[in-house]
Amino acid sequence: MKARVFVSFKSTVLDPQGQTVCSALHGLGYQSIAAVRQGKCFDISLADGVTREQARKEIEAIAHEVLANPVIEEYRVEILD
Repeated sequence: MKARVFVSFKSTVLDPQGQTVCSALHGLGYQSIAAVRQGKCFDISLADGVTREQARKEIEAIAHEVLANPVIEEYRVEILD
């Protein structure tokens, strides 16, 4: 079983890297792009025998305590088969 954790800035937090990418895209002629927000993606492999419920609980804790800064970032956890 695998898990995927997406971490990104909260919508209220300035994202200068996303703004830079958006500006670069405009410079390349992609004028239809209104905004870009950047983030991080973590793919995590889980040991055999872990239940889906155990995996979700543990990955949620890891995402909150280690992978994301809950003051300025939000995260989403997906458990994959």
